[in-house]
Amino acid sequence: MAGKKILMLVGEFSEEYEIFVFEQAMHAVGHTVHVVCPDKKAGDVLKTSLHDFEGHQTYTEKLGHDYILNKTFAEVNPADYDAVYAAGGRGPEYIRIDKRVQALVRHFHETGKPIFTICHGVQILIAVDGVVRGREVAALHYCEPEVTLAGGTYIDVAPTGAHVDGNLVSAKGWPGLAAFMGECLRVLGTEIRHGEALMRDERKAA
Repeated sequence: MAGKKILMLVGEFSEEYEIFVFEQAMHAVGHTVHVVCPDKKAGDVLKTSLHDFEGHQTYTEKLGHDYILNKTFAEVNPADYDAVYAAGGRGPEYIRIDKRVQALVRHFHETGKPIFTICHGVQILIAVDGVVRGREVAALHYCEPEVTLAGGTYIDVAPTGAHVDGNLVSAKGWPGLAAFMGECLRVLGTEIRHGEALMRDERKAA
């Protein structure tokens, strides 16, 4: 199977794990991930954040690692991509009001292509009418009222879990990245087999 192309939507202070881990894992299995931010170009620096729960009433936010964007936002043609991924963190809060971002999301919604969202990423989807209406979606629990008001059904998955509703894969936050990415790969039709290369090498050695 040929590798897929995934468009990742981020903003300043999007969640670093949800950028770096997702991108690197998808590249490791042969897919291509283009990470874009409105009004930024390939090679520009994106400041990221790291959210954590440390015993307070809500999460803390720390400065994450710098990420070097690998695609120019103005050059994106959504028709070139097989799926879209809305990373979480603080970035979704402001890029969701960008009409160009909304148009990108609308393309994937109207064409029925896979849509992946984690944590606050659902805020981007909610900004486009109809994307979550009638759908089951997981997100950071603070986003539950927004999901409900947009006509969706909020699914309270475990922190390490993920949820699938057709072409829509969602999760609560970065602790669920392993389950989330596994479901994303299944929706993309990616099949990973263990042991075959090792067995071939052993036969050759014999």
